[in-house]
Amino acid sequence: MKPSTPPEAGSPATLWLWAGQAIYRGPSLRLDAHSTAVDCLAVGVDAPFTLAADGIARTVRSALIPPRRVHRVVAGGDHMMFCYLDPRSPGARACRDRMTLWDNDFGLNHRQEAALVIAAAHDRPEARSLADLVGSAPRPPLDERVAEAMATLLAHPAHEFTAERFAAAAHLSESRFLHLFAAQAGTSFRRYRRWARMLGVGRAIAKGQNITVASTDAGFASPSHFSDAFHALFGLSATALLATGVRIVVLDEAEGIEPEA
Repeated sequence: MKPSTPPEAGSPATLWLWAGQAIYRGPSLRLDAHSTAVDCLAVGVDAPFTLAADGIARTVRSALIPPRRVHRVVAGGDHMMFCYLDPRSPGARACRDRMTLWDNDFGLNHRQEAALVIAAAHDRPEARSLADLVGSAPRPPLDERVAEAMATLLAHPAHEFTAERFAAAAHLSESRFLHLFAAQAGTSFRRYRRWARMLGVGRAIAKGQNITVASTDAGFASPSHFSDAFHALFGLSATALLATGVRIVVLDEAEGIEPEA
């Protein structure tokens, strides 16, 4: 594939956040070797990149990197896109199905690679269109009990809601509720709550709040707890990312029932 036109100089680096998914498009960040707790689809926006890991060294335009695999992405151009997907989500499974070559558990050459490069190079990419290209899968309507629990966790990330509380409200055993939640949400209750808190921090920072206050208000025990969770998910520190001037956009609506006193 020939190099595409890079994003315009004034095009901002952007991090879009959903529950269970995030997309970064911007400067390549020049990351050292690292691993993440989630699947990561890397796309070279204006040039191929080199993926280096134990047992693999490939120059490609797109690669799906599995969780907990130490790797390094050496950008060949100035701009990259990284799409982070909860490994158990329908989107992650759909993305895996779109990789056309596999090498040592790394997926290479996404079937929609050309379209992803063109869409990511746009001055103002449309996040949901990018997500659809990465990997969209039909999802059945959510069970209203699970939908209410998800919305509540998003609306009140700092509140210590338990699965037992939602199970009781749904007239289900805790084990049955957890099974239903994971099947419907595409991730565990615990991981969804962590994403909800991450989104809470994103919303606050987007409004001008500092990390210390934002992370505490979103339910993290301390700024260092948030920093560790962010690094585990994305493979870099939140401070380093914010230093790039990245624009943060949270796409989930925070709606739900009020927490009990």
